[in-house]
Formats: sequence, structure tokens, C-alpha cells
Amino acid sequence: MRVSQKYKLKRKQAELDFVDVPLDTDLPVFVEPTAIRAMDTPWSSECVALLQNFFSNVLSAVKKGEKARAVSLLGSLNERNDFHLGYSSGESRGHAFGKGSAGSVWESLLTSKAAKSGVLSDLEDTALLIEGVGADMISDAVCNIIRAPLIEYTQDMCRYYGIPMVANVSSGPCWDMQAQNWVARHVELPMPKGESLVLVPKSIVRLAGAYDAGAYYRHYLLPELQKQHLASGSGLVEVLKSKKRRVTKTALMRHYGKNKDAVAKLTEDNPDVLAKYKKAKAADPSPPISNSAFAEIENVPNVQLYDLYKDVVAVPPGRARAHDYERAVEGLLSALLYPSLIHPVRQAPINQGRKIVDLRFSNSATAGFFSWLSKHYTAPYVFVEFKNYTEDVKNPELDQLSGRFSKSGGQVGILICRAVSDRKKIDAMCRDAAKDGRGYMIVLDDADLETLVKSTTAMHYDASRTILNDRFDQLVL
Repeated sequence: MRVSQKYKLKRKQAELDFVDVPLDTDLPVFVEPTAIRAMDTPWSSECVALLQNFFSNVLSAVKKGEKARAVSLLGSLNERNDFHLGYSSGESRGHAFGKGSAGSVWESLLTSKAAKSGVLSDLEDTALLIEGVGADMISDAVCNIIRAPLIEYTQDMCRYYGIPMVANVSSGPCWDMQAQNWVARHVELPMPKGESLVLVPKSIVRLAGAYDAGAYYRHYLLPELQKQHLASGSGLVEVLKSKKRRVTKTALMRHYGKNKDAVAKLTEDNPDVLAKYKKAKAADPSPPISNSAFAEIENVPNVQLYDLYKDVVAVPPGRARAHDYERAVEGLLSALLYPSLIHPVRQAPINQGRKIVDLRFSNSATAGFFSWLSKHYTAPYVFVEFKNYTEDVKNPELDQLSGRFSKSGGQVGILICRAVSDRKKIDAMCRDAAKDGRGYMIVLDDADLETLVKSTTAMHYDASRTILNDRFDQLVL
């Protein structure tokens, strides 16, 4: 039974912002720290700070020889079945750095020259250099280190989707940067089957870890070693009949070995290679798992965007059904604009609670229209207002949306209504607002939503490059 089934959410994974995990086992996807670093949102920035602070404390303990503190830090990374991610056999169980594995991992770090020299600097580096560490252990460790922001995210999602929570639940160890230690608190969390559940954004999980020790060795370290041996004329250099000189990767692996201990030793001698590898990974992060890939993993039918659109138009116009319209459109937008727009918050209070916006998305786009938008305009969030009536929206509705904007929160919004009879007039009002410095507003109606769905389904590309891009151009050109 999945979260959506337990709480009768009547939504498919594509319509949900979090990973719809099974409650009795684990889903084989992994939280990837490079994905968090690539997001560039306020929430992800907090997570990155926690990861860096925690691991710097571990490395500091290694360098100072404070074995007891390092063991204590690593020992609190044991999973409590809160997340339900990764590999498991049958019932979900913990398998991070905690308990028995903490000691062995600590011993590896304790004797690692890379840790003491500074070559090992980020948690994900351990997947390359420490024996026994892979995507599963990295994922579990990251989840535990960022447990506090994940709990806050879980609370947001529970309020958004109507999932009941229980008060005074132990949070488990949360990394506290001020205390420089693990701190447990009492919080609100959902308690399906009598056990706490912490939800994870689907935008930060991947099918595999970004850092691959084998690929790092073969495609980064070995080419560097080939250059060095050719330059020095070592005994590993072969001379072919054509008089061409070469050093094979096979010969190098026989000479140096090919386990992680060998990789770590070679990295200590060639730290620039690791820096080059990490730079390449940061420049080309792996994309989020697509909705179709999630469906395959979960062995369920892929979401049909047009079915979600039909749910939208099935809602009768009128203020009495405004909530139903908002819910249907939000489900469509979540599937249509993922992974660019994430973490929806309904009726979000802004300006110390003095104003309420129907919906607020975090802009996490790394490509496409919303990425371009965030680089050229203030758009960490995108605000959405819904008007479930058929008459044309007028200046008061646009003023209501523009009143949500701020210099720090963002100046881009979308107003969604049932129909627009005078498109030229609406576009002119939005253009005037942009010229007057009142923000950038795009008005979409049901017909526009259908166009977005059809173009995305037919062309299999980012929907935001169609109507949204064209409408924004009309505001500024």
C-alpha cells in the first residue's frame, strides 16, 4: 500500500510532489546530493548547508584524531524506516552508516589520507573512495542529515494534500548546525501503521547515484595515468609495429589494482582529477526521474495528461466549485510542469500573513523557460491564482495577483481562468502592468491548458517552451 492509497488522495504519482512510497517496503530510488545542489531554491540551499556542515565536522574529527566524536556523528545516521527509499528485501529496514556499519566506515575514513589531506571534501566523494559506500548508503545518509527540512517539507505536503498528522512524535536525530550535533525534537508527522513517515520530494531522487567509482577510475584517473606513463617512459609503455607508443588501461589496472583503495590512493596522488570529475558532474547533473519512469518503477500505468485536463474541464464554472477547479488545475500543472515547478503550497501566506495567494510553486528549473526566467527576472517562486468563472478577468484580478509579488519572493505569476473572450485586451493589461513595474503576469484559460497538454503529449518536450514562453515575450518585447 502506497501513501496515496493509505490516505485516499485520489492522485497518481505524477500529480504528487513527493515520492509515493510503499509503506511496507522500500522504493529503489535514491536521494542524490548533486541533485539537491543543482536545484538552487531556498529549501535546497538549507539542505546543502546541512550536508556541508555535517561532513566538515566528520572530517575535522578525522584530522584531529577524535575517534569517539566521529563514531558518534556517523552512528546517528541509522535509518528508522521513515523514508522507505533504496534497496530492501521484504520489509523496509535501515541500512545507512549506523550501528554495525558505522565502525567499519569510520575505520576507512580514519585511515584515509584523502580525508586528512582535504581531497575528500563532500559526502558523495565517499562513493568513489571508501569501500562499501554506494548510492544506497549515500541516500540514507543524506536523508538523515537533512531530516529537519524533510520534516518541514512533510508537514507542508500533509497540509497541502490533507494527510493527517500526529503531534509530539519524536523527530529522530536532526543535524543542528548551531549545536554542531544531533538534536531530537517533538514534531508533527503522519503515523501510518503506527510508525512515523517522512516524505521526500521526487525532484531530489534518482535511479542511481551520480558518482560512479568505476566510471571515475576508467574515464578520469586512467587517462591521466596513461599520460604520465607515456611521459615518463615507464615499463608499462608498449611500442606497436607502427612505432606508436601506448599504455593500456588493462595494464594500469593490473599494476595499480582496481578496488576503491587503489582509487583512493591514486586520487591522493592526483587530486586535480577528482576536482575535474566533480566539476563535470556539477556542470551536467542527472535529470530528475520522469513521470513515465516513476510509473515503470512502481509498475502502474503512466499518467495521461489529457485525462487530467478532462478532470479540469469537468468542473462546472462558478465560485461554488472554485476549490474543485483549483485542485484539478493544480494536479494538471504538477504533472505538466514538473520538474521545473515543485513544492506547491496552497493558500500561502506572504507579507507576514497580510496577503494570501492561491498557490505558490518553487522554481527549481535547471533548463527551459523557467530556468531562463530565474536567470533574467526575480522568480524563485511562481504564484498562481485561479478564477473559476467564465467572464473575462479584469484589472482588479490582475491587481490581486500582482499584489502578491515582492523583490525577494518573485515577480512572476500565472492567472488561470475558464475562458478569455478578448485576448488582446487581457494581453494589453498584462503588458501595461509589466511596463509599470507591477510584475509579469500570464493569463491562461481552459483552451490554453488544452494546447499545453496537446503540444507536450505530441512533441514530448517542455510545455513551458510553448504558450508560456510566447505569452511572456508579449509582456517584454
